[in-house]
Amino acid sequence: MRLPIIIVNFKNYESATGENALKLAQIHQEVSRETGVSFAVCVQASDLYRVSQSVEIPVFAQHIDPVTYGSHTGSVLPEAVKQAGAYGTLLNHAERQLSLDVLEASIKRAKEVGLFTCVCANTPEAAAEIAKFNPDLIAVEPPELIGGDISISNAKPEVIRNAVSMVKNVKILVGAGVKTSEDVKKAIELGASGVLLASGVTKAKNPYEVLTDLAKGLL
Repeated sequence: MRLPIIIVNFKNYESATGENALKLAQIHQEVSRETGVSFAVCVQASDLYRVSQSVEIPVFAQHIDPVTYGSHTGSVLPEAVKQAGAYGTLLNHAERQLSLDVLEASIKRAKEVGLFTCVCANTPEAAAEIAKFNPDLIAVEPPELIGGDISISNAKPEVIRNAVSMVKNVKILVGAGVKTSEDVKKAIELGASGVLLASGVTKAKNPYEVLTDLAKGLL
């Protein structure tokens, strides 16, 4: 997967579920092809196969559990996610936080089945702790800014600087309130390797226009 990158989390929005998830992912691919900018999408487990079979950009699960084959009803099995076509998985999002021991085990299981890991952290200090588990990417998102209209790049640029300086062995993405090309550009200037966002795209009236604008921040 090529960096810098824009990763969009579809969450459970109606605009990004089922057939809508497929259409939205295809728009991401269209913009990626037109601009040359790297995009990835995080979809619901039920949409993994449908979406991954229809686009070439990386498709991520939103979560996996540190389980193996067996009696684990309702758990998200890493092997099943991989076989459904996922390139990787998001872990420890603010809406699905894990204890450190469960997170470490989840990263280990992801690696065992060949899933790329993008792990969320709410502070630079948390990112530094998570980095000890050697994920592939860490996305730093102050929870108070998630879903808001003020981006981390403008509201808390020091969070980006500190995360980049405190974590040397893992590339840093940033998120929370990211909505424009300027937000993306500033994040990159502060040392990030990309952004993670959701509502700025999933709630947009014209996702194509929003994604095209976001891509300009990496050009």
